[in-house]
Amino acid sequence: MLVFFLNHLAAEYEWLSALNVFRYLTFRGICGVLTSMLVCLWLGPPMIRKFNARQLGQPVRDDGPPTHHIKSGTPTMGGALILVSVVLSTLLWADLANRFIWVILLTCIGFGFVGWLDDFLKLRSNTARGIGAWAKYALQSAFGILAAAFLYYSAVTPAETALLVPFFKGVSVPLGVFYIVIAYLLIVGSSNAVNLTDGLDGLAILPAALVTGALGIFAYAGGHAVFSTYLGIPHIPGAGEVLVFCAALVGAGLGFLWFNTYPAQVFMGDIGALSVGAALGVVALIVRQEIVFLLMAGVFVVETASVILQVASFKILGRRMFRMAPLHHHFELKGWPEPKIIVRFWIVTLVLVLAGLATLKVR
Repeated sequence: MLVFFLNHLAAEYEWLSALNVFRYLTFRGICGVLTSMLVCLWLGPPMIRKFNARQLGQPVRDDGPPTHHIKSGTPTMGGALILVSVVLSTLLWADLANRFIWVILLTCIGFGFVGWLDDFLKLRSNTARGIGAWAKYALQSAFGILAAAFLYYSAVTPAETALLVPFFKGVSVPLGVFYIVIAYLLIVGSSNAVNLTDGLDGLAILPAALVTGALGIFAYAGGHAVFSTYLGIPHIPGAGEVLVFCAALVGAGLGFLWFNTYPAQVFMGDIGALSVGAALGVVALIVRQEIVFLLMAGVFVVETASVILQVASFKILGRRMFRMAPLHHHFELKGWPEPKIIVRFWIVTLVLVLAGLATLKVR
């Protein structure tokens, strides 16, 4: 929106030609990071005060770690701050004629609505139970299928619906209509994985920001004809613009972490975790890096796997594999201090993200 106005001014008035700098993706990406982060830092304190005044505190699970009872009453639904910051920054700095921008934004908002509804019902009942599991999954599925179908039917090149195999140049598997199934599973799975990981202060948001930043690099490279050819990745016309969204999400994540770091002043809630996770899934699909995404998001994958293994072990063997799932609770019950778990998960994510970026050259 703002980009169109500035470009118009630069074209209309020669003395404003310096505004042509806003045509560059990298510059708009920097603007996106700073805008979303500043919006977060600006709106965060009054939002937290309002949530405290209205007693919108996080209900704590009765079967959770004992150390979590002290967190009871901490404001939740702080993910709304992330959502507002990202949407505002993206609308300001992205090319709104780009189809990828709209599918990411609308998916993010749709999953944010599901999360808001879940958080709202938890607060109203003052329990850790929101909407039913099946109702929640059905709503997520509806938005996930819509996003997957849009990406499939709007594809303009065969590469947009083929599964790219990392470490090999030009090796990809055409998926055909099966792409919709893969895309749907990735979007919904990523959304729930971030939600499961969001159990400690700052545990989910920084890894999400790190992975998003890396996906932004893939978007920029894949959207650039010369860079994509040099790196041996498919050229996706228009994918470069996704960098602006990724930058906005990174900025919002860092801004939110200012308030969410241990001890947290506000929690992300489902409204933030579900929307951020879904956005990560959609971006990974657009840049055709689903396999690399699973590598970089290894912390989210392992957290989700720990829940699945815990349930399967209990139902099949009659005993639990972990002291508690997701995995971060297992380490809590082993006596690890919360900050130690958080920082170590951050370090693991950083290593995995660097490994994912290395696949750009290891081909």
